[in-house]
Amino acid sequence: MDNYLEVRHLSKAFPEFQLRDISFSLPPGYIMGLIGPNGSGKTTTIKLILNMLKRESGEIFLMGMDNLTHEKEIKSELAVVFDSNCFCGDWKVSQIENYISVFYKNWNSGTFSRLIRSFQLSPEKKVSELSRGMQMKLMLACAFSYGARLLILDEPTSGLDPVSRDELLTILSRYIEDGEHSVLFSTHITTDLERAADYITYINDGSLFFSGEKNEFLDMFRLVKGGPGELTGELKSRLLGLRIYSTGFEGLIRTEDLKLFSHLTAESPAIDDIMVFTNQKEGAL
Repeated sequence: MDNYLEVRHLSKAFPEFQLRDISFSLPPGYIMGLIGPNGSGKTTTIKLILNMLKRESGEIFLMGMDNLTHEKEIKSELAVVFDSNCFCGDWKVSQIENYISVFYKNWNSGTFSRLIRSFQLSPEKKVSELSRGMQMKLMLACAFSYGARLLILDEPTSGLDPVSRDELLTILSRYIEDGEHSVLFSTHITTDLERAADYITYINDGSLFFSGEKNEFLDMFRLVKGGPGELTGELKSRLLGLRIYSTGFEGLIRTEDLKLFSHLTAESPAIDDIMVFTNQKEGAL
């Protein structure tokens, strides 16, 4: 199997928004960051992958199977963790397995017990008594206990403190170490992706801006800086985004265009920089 996830020419129309021709693929053994501004189409894409919405066109394959015709088989290979707790607040950690395991024929009680200990989850605590980070660990313990090979996370680090976020990223890195598991990770916290992701898929305003290796994405652009008199018309025409200050300017340019302006100071951008500058509205320049 070449890819655990393949999205081909996916489209979905709403009255005030349209997802248009989205294509990307995720091979086994890697983490892909799914990024984009609020309302760009990330959650819509995830819901289409999970068959929670009906698409207008396109194809989606998980573990080599069509997500419509093989939905039942796919669920045994797929785990999903959203940004909010999915368990009843009155359930104790020790009771979770009884409620969840019946849905998965591959459930492994030994794995679940080991993860509960490893994640330092108190068996007698109620779900409502757990911190946001501990609730996330509990959901991951369930996901890992039935052998899911593809993990889809929708804003999992939202609201987590830096220590909890670091722990989560370490858990995800270990999850893919054997080369037989993959993660699709939708988040606004792009510093997490700079540490953990191998691939980036960037959706902006319902369209695919980029999908490929993270390093390739970062190498495509440079931040340039200069004084007020250096902002020429030719330079402005090639900038993807621009900030003007009283002392000068900074802007995002494609690396291939940088040779035309070698006199300017240039540096590598962060993922945040690329998103901010490429999301400037028309006329911002």
